[in-house]
Amino acid sequence: MSATLPATGPGADHPTVTADGTEPAASTTSSSTDADPGPDVWPSVRIATVRNALQPTERRVVDLVLDDVAAAVEATAQEIADRAGVARSSVIRTCQRLGYRGYPQLRVALARELALGAEPPAHPDTALGRVRTHVESLAATLQQITSVLSDEHVERAVALCVGAGRVLATGNGLSSPLAADLALRLTAVGRPTECVADPIGQQIAAAQLTPADLCLVVSGSGASESSLRVARAGRAAGVPVVVLTSFVESPLTALADVALVVGPAAGSFRAELEHTSRVPHAIVLEAFVEVVADRLGERSRQVRSRVLDVLSTNLSD
Repeated sequence: MSATLPATGPGADHPTVTADGTEPAASTTSSSTDADPGPDVWPSVRIATVRNALQPTERRVVDLVLDDVAAAVEATAQEIADRAGVARSSVIRTCQRLGYRGYPQLRVALARELALGAEPPAHPDTALGRVRTHVESLAATLQQITSVLSDEHVERAVALCVGAGRVLATGNGLSSPLAADLALRLTAVGRPTECVADPIGQQIAAAQLTPADLCLVVSGSGASESSLRVARAGRAAGVPVVVLTSFVESPLTALADVALVVGPAAGSFRAELEHTSRVPHAIVLEAFVEVVADRLGERSRQVRSRVLDVLSTNLSD
């Protein structure tokens, strides 16, 4: 299964560009043809979650746009094409890949993001000041981390987790601590979950699951070979595979029964690339555990009570 980015605006489902590189004429049968794409997903989030699947010319366009968003808002499609060294049709095709009908709609969305995502007040250039600036920048964009998720996918992931006989949570590299934390949190709310640290051990464990179980794979890139092997082992055993990742299209999402795509929250696309933040994934996973706990009902409440007893006995005076 491949995850899909929520499309906005006409033409998002079937991107088209005419032979001369212009946009096709708007249909007169729908009143929505002149509407802007809508504020559900910021352009930077759309770009971050699909960039790995874009063609080289399309990447040049999005990189140019995000390098100076304010300038992009004032530019035309032809001006962007000239600056990026591509054809105008490539600019329009890029917009359509992102879910917009054309460049005017992208410009509107960029302007909205600039307005809503204004930089927080800068603090003094001290260690604490920089920490505060970073935290406030992160907080200003947190609402976007769930903007690419669909209710259908989250509901199915929760149902699979609650109803599974066994649950295996895996992750490698920067995602490894997230998988371990997920397993611990799920276990503490009454949904016992296994976590194997060794990559080969993960594959062995996944191969022993059954169709009544669940394999949870956390991978920001969606391209970690170790995680891909775990997903393949799970699929070979007929096990439902749920993945949490950062990209709509990746080798891992192609193997998943359910792909939960988390948007970036680093304040900018460039910052997300440079720092590879896992904060958004940690937040979504923590919320996911709370939903699972709620669905478990009394079972979770009883386990949580016992967990508090355990914690109490392990605290020293």
